[in-house]
Amino acid sequence: MTASARRVLIPRRTPIPATLAALRTLSVCQIGGETMGTTWSAKMALPRNANVGALRCGIERVLAQVIAEMSPWDPASALSRFNAAPAGTWHPLADGFFKVLSSALSWAERTGGAYDPTVGAIVDLWGFGPFHIAPGLPDGAALDAARVASGWRSVTLDKENRRVFQPGGVRLDLCAIAKGYAVDEVVSVLRVAGVSNLLVEIGGELRGEGLKPDGSPWWVEFERPRHTQVADGTHPETVLALAGLSVATSGDEQRYFEHGGRRYAHTVDPRTGFPTAHDLISVTVVTDDCMTADVLATALTVLGPEEGPAFAAANGFAARFVSFDGRALTERITPALAQMLY
Repeated sequence: MTASARRVLIPRRTPIPATLAALRTLSVCQIGGETMGTTWSAKMALPRNANVGALRCGIERVLAQVIAEMSPWDPASALSRFNAAPAGTWHPLADGFFKVLSSALSWAERTGGAYDPTVGAIVDLWGFGPFHIAPGLPDGAALDAARVASGWRSVTLDKENRRVFQPGGVRLDLCAIAKGYAVDEVVSVLRVAGVSNLLVEIGGELRGEGLKPDGSPWWVEFERPRHTQVADGTHPETVLALAGLSVATSGDEQRYFEHGGRRYAHTVDPRTGFPTAHDLISVTVVTDDCMTADVLATALTVLGPEEGPAFAAANGFAARFVSFDGRALTERITPALAQMLY
């Protein structure tokens, strides 16, 4: 690969160790598994006598808790029970569920509903949810009914008592934020266990802390959207020093169906009830915490190729937007991301 085919992003606050002596006594250990319908991994710089088994158990407990609280695929989860509950009922929330739902509602308001955690019924009708519905165009009347029952403003969150009200028919879907939250929680449990140099990934959402034993950062590559050509350097490979940062990407490659010559991706615009219909095919966001990166990548995708970059730039977010008009790719990066380029 030529030098012109690679871009390097380095955050200004990349840690510089006072000495490499302590780092060099460590070695990288990688563990992983399956969770939330995808995979997880953790790379950790550890001393030789580290109890890796205990670290794995701690990670798996965190992931199991996230599933028990917020998985729409688990009928016994707290989220599934809320979705199935009758109208007029209050539901106490565990700390994690409360934190994620509070953040989700805040982002719904901040983005004008481009992100909406009550989109579950609409997602289900398009065949992208936990129910065994073949992907395809939903019945118009059913979609209208789902839209009427949805809407983040219909959710009443009692912050003092940490509970949420089910007005009837609201189906929460936290998939666009819970995975990022899970990454943050895994990082937290590892740091409590004394691991300060690490890279955690769940289904493509990543967070890195500290450095490798040789003093270099955790390098990660931005996901390459479909149609990307790297060889000519027009759309180069982009690598990021993930030091005290998180990165998440929302794209249309993994889950979609085609009907009538049109591609319907899994990202649904809550404001219309339909999958996004613009040329934006990939959004990558770099932030401090992974929960924010996760939800922002989805919200910016829904906002689209014009409003998305404007929103990100106005709020100081580091993001990359890639559009495809059927002939060529167009990339836009925000000023905050451009400041990391070297």
